[in-house]
Amino acid sequence: MLGRCRAVGLVGLNGHVVEVEADVAAGLPAFTLVGLPDASLAEARDRVRAAAANAGCPLPARRITVNLSPAALPKTGTAFDLAVAAALLAASGQVPADSVAVRVHLGELGLDGRVRPVRGVLPAVVAAVRAGYHRLVVPAANAAEARLVPGAEVTAVRHLADVVALHRGEPPPTLDLPEDDPASTAAVAAAGAGRGSDLDLADVVGQAEGRHAVEVAAVGGHHLLLVGPPGAGKTMIAERLPGILPDLTPEEALEVTAVHSVAGTFDAAGGLRRRPPFEAPHHTTTVAALVGGGSGLPRPGAASRAHRGILFLDEAPEFSVRALEGLRQPLEHGELVIHRAMGAARFPARFQLVLAANPCPCGMASGKGDLCSCSPLARRRYLARLSGPLLDRVDLQVEVRAVSRVQLSEPALPESSAVVAVRVAAARAAQRERFEGLPWSLNGEAPGAWLRGKWRLPAPATRDLDQALDRGRLSIRGYDRVLRVALSLADLAGRERPDRDDVGRALLLRCRGLAVAA
Repeated sequence: MLGRCRAVGLVGLNGHVVEVEADVAAGLPAFTLVGLPDASLAEARDRVRAAAANAGCPLPARRITVNLSPAALPKTGTAFDLAVAAALLAASGQVPADSVAVRVHLGELGLDGRVRPVRGVLPAVVAAVRAGYHRLVVPAANAAEARLVPGAEVTAVRHLADVVALHRGEPPPTLDLPEDDPASTAAVAAAGAGRGSDLDLADVVGQAEGRHAVEVAAVGGHHLLLVGPPGAGKTMIAERLPGILPDLTPEEALEVTAVHSVAGTFDAAGGLRRRPPFEAPHHTTTVAALVGGGSGLPRPGAASRAHRGILFLDEAPEFSVRALEGLRQPLEHGELVIHRAMGAARFPARFQLVLAANPCPCGMASGKGDLCSCSPLARRRYLARLSGPLLDRVDLQVEVRAVSRVQLSEPALPESSAVVAVRVAAARAAQRERFEGLPWSLNGEAPGAWLRGKWRLPAPATRDLDQALDRGRLSIRGYDRVLRVALSLADLAGRERPDRDDVGRALLLRCRGLAVAA
């Protein structure tokens, strides 16, 4: 007899509906699983057999063959367990085959028959609904996540016996099951994933230039580098950037939630993630942890988990060169393409990069540098760890100086994040109007051809910028990025087009306050 069921295989964030075919034939008892499964999926043979026996519907002692189609698509993970079990139960005549065939089944099986949660349920359900399969069976722990997808008819199950009752049209049995251990579930929010949204810019003393730079960065989605001595407030400023950013749009929220679902850092109890994520990996992080990777098919790293949010690298020169250089592709294209022997995976990675760095190993080379104990060679080598091609992609490069006693004693309180967020929202509204009908929505995403073509500024406005390009102080990429910052400055000021002052200030913000043009 033959039973059919459907599951979803994920390659990156792209879901593919997989047909699970189960054949129960005469012969010596055997269980063969084909269709390019990985090691964890191949072990489903033992999990399914034990779970079926403990659910009161043991598999027959015959020759069993399960095929996962299309066979050329790599299949990974334990989310196929429930579909394999349902197809086998249909093939052995224990449940109606037509009921099993019209549903997508997702879930991992325990040996006692419990249905355990899995990662990536949200993008898997999205793929199933887009393919025309609206009826899904998912673990109870993933049900809230699956129901976030419009059009999905979700049935939550806690035990394989619940699945059998569902397909037979019977009421679910009363089972005394232990509660799931929260540490074993896939939907556990990562520590610090939303850090920064509840921090206030009013806590930052002084640092007018740094506060202005982070506001401009928030307006246009610009990348930012903060250089200054220890204790000057670089980290404080960077961590308060999420608090002045607007909420994600519904489309962006779905993208961000899908990434965190695959990464296993999504808590469905709060619904879709509406706030921009904030990722701050330690400087000892590996390349795979930062940009994504792993054995078999890759998994998203911090760069993808920061999609539509902020990736903050504190003590940036302490990161490995390979990790930093791995960010160049997503900074340019907004996505990561990771190739492995089993295939390639694409992950969105359109984040704002915020770098914080000391001016030298001892950190005291700012200002006059009288207290610095580093040699000139050590100073050059330290910041040289941030390569020229990487820095060329950073729009704003600002020097953060130590706070003086005069600034500390100023009676006026700094502006709060709420006040700054109002200005940022107004500037972003102007951008949406400007870019209406175009495939980008932020100044930081505007292509150079558009900036130098349709939106070309008059020659007097770009005179200083043209001189910097002629003298070799800027690349053409840097030229375009200065224009993007100038647009954001004009939006903050309520002007439709930047003038020469906007372009000049944008040029200074890119060059850490040092004049590059006469």
